[in-house]
Amino acid sequence: MMLRILKNWADSYFSDEEAVYLVVLLLAVGLVIAFFGGMLAPVFTAMVVAYLMQGLVGALERRGVRRMLAVNLVFVLFVGLLTATLVVLLPMVWRQLVLLVQDQLPHMLKNGEIWLRGLPAHYPEVISMDQVNSIVAVIQREVAEAGQGVLTLSLASIPNLVEIMVFLVLVPLLVFFFLKDRETLVNWMLGFLPRKRRILSHVWHEMDGQIANYVRGKAIEILLVGGSTFIAFILLDMNYAVLLAVLVGLSVVVPYIGATVVTLPVAAVAYVQFGWGGDFALVMIVYGIIQFIDGNILVPLLFSEAVNLHPVAIITAILLFGGLWGLWGVFFAIPLATLIKAVINAWPRQADYSPGKLASQPEA
Repeated sequence: MMLRILKNWADSYFSDEEAVYLVVLLLAVGLVIAFFGGMLAPVFTAMVVAYLMQGLVGALERRGVRRMLAVNLVFVLFVGLLTATLVVLLPMVWRQLVLLVQDQLPHMLKNGEIWLRGLPAHYPEVISMDQVNSIVAVIQREVAEAGQGVLTLSLASIPNLVEIMVFLVLVPLLVFFFLKDRETLVNWMLGFLPRKRRILSHVWHEMDGQIANYVRGKAIEILLVGGSTFIAFILLDMNYAVLLAVLVGLSVVVPYIGATVVTLPVAAVAYVQFGWGGDFALVMIVYGIIQFIDGNILVPLLFSEAVNLHPVAIITAILLFGGLWGLWGVFFAIPLATLIKAVINAWPRQADYSPGKLASQPEA
């Protein structure tokens, strides 16, 4: 009985040799990432960046710009943005992070400790002073370790700095060659695939359209949300405006979860700076308006047709891929979920191979 069920299942989902090709290809890519992902990280990063910037190269070509000139212009733009981020933005964010840890964190801890120690008097049946002392001790230990990690760079981190420098040299170089020799490299990789690749072509076309729209929209959303948050916090005279604006901008990468998490540091900084009162309420109202505009205007406008995934699928993908690959998994959770959806939609079933359907489907 069980063998018959397995045979029927295999006949239904693996009746076409293209399905086998697709499984082999996905397994091969997964094994390469699992075993060689660390060593090949600059190559994978450069491939992703080059793919994202190919849209801009194509747009310039459609306006009559020669390909090499378009590649050079886009590459100069990429290097300029990377340099500005490394030289201007990151040092400002780092300085404000250090100031936050040195100046604001002790006040936050002190206020939090006072609030915790007042709980046993109001709710003696829920929490005791011994429990409060244990909680305070754990928080102080964890914060001390985190602060030491932020404020100091040990000798053990020097190899990591060397790796980062090599990464920053290799990635732009690889991006240039991926853009310049795109057609040659694509044709070389296609030479390893079977000539009949209708399913692979279907998956690629669905992925290409959705991911390109998603990434473009997400980049615009990060700039708009981060920029508007920075302007608002500057006008409200908030401390650490650059750091908080970067956090709020990057939080949109993780739908539903990012906005919730980043609200905590915004509220904590505002409370320590202004206390309970009108200024604190104004900051939170403005921040809430930005989040409301993002969730109810920007997201529907930018992503109406980009990624057709249910919120449950998005949250599940973030938890799953974030648990597997950490920050990179969170960042690429939605593209990976879109890939899985495209594979499921394109996967051949036995019913898809009736004579009428086969005759009506063109070869890729």
